[in-house]
Amino acid sequence: MSNRGCRIILWRHGQTAWNLERRFQGSTDIELTETGVAQAKRAARLLASLKPDAIVASDLRRAAATAAELSAITGLTVTHEESLRETYAGDWQGLTHDEIIARFGEQYTAWKRGEAVRRGGGELETEVADRAAPVVLRHAEKLPENGTLVVVSHGGTIRTTIGRLLGLEPHHWEGLGGLTNCCWSVLGQGARGWRLLEHNAGTLPEPVLGDDD
Repeated sequence: MSNRGCRIILWRHGQTAWNLERRFQGSTDIELTETGVAQAKRAARLLASLKPDAIVASDLRRAAATAAELSAITGLTVTHEESLRETYAGDWQGLTHDEIIARFGEQYTAWKRGEAVRRGGGELETEVADRAAPVVLRHAEKLPENGTLVVVSHGGTIRTTIGRLLGLEPHHWEGLGGLTNCCWSVLGQGARGWRLLEHNAGTLPEPVLGDDD
């Protein structure tokens, strides 16, 4: 692995109206709410202090608008990647959490058990990782030594990408909790590959001081 000391910050987009309604977005192109824009502005000020070297984002508006706030502060150009879109979930998209359980209860339960399920006839989580993780790695490989890449994406896509980069078996990916709107996770390069340094963070990191680092 090249570029030792690099970091990848995986940043979830700000709040949307569908997030508030617990409505499954998937690849539907939903905009940020005013609160979501404010979240992005706040988080961008924090992330800018980490001096990112590059920003890559999903081309869906909620992620692109979130990334634009960091671009405005840092002056970095955002590279938009369709491969970083949220999981396509077919018939689930546009339904509320309760509607999904009512209409697709068996499918939902199987998914929560960790089975490979095409939710609503859409993508498998492993297929999301297949498209997203290589794009993240390709951009990370371009970083300078000790460089930092910010990836602006979606909760499901970030979870599957982290799982893949850490080398976890897909049925363990559920063990990575979800990301709050506009929070982020940080991967760093360790001796044996990528390691999770922070998860669902909304504040700046403190160094790890202890016997296990």
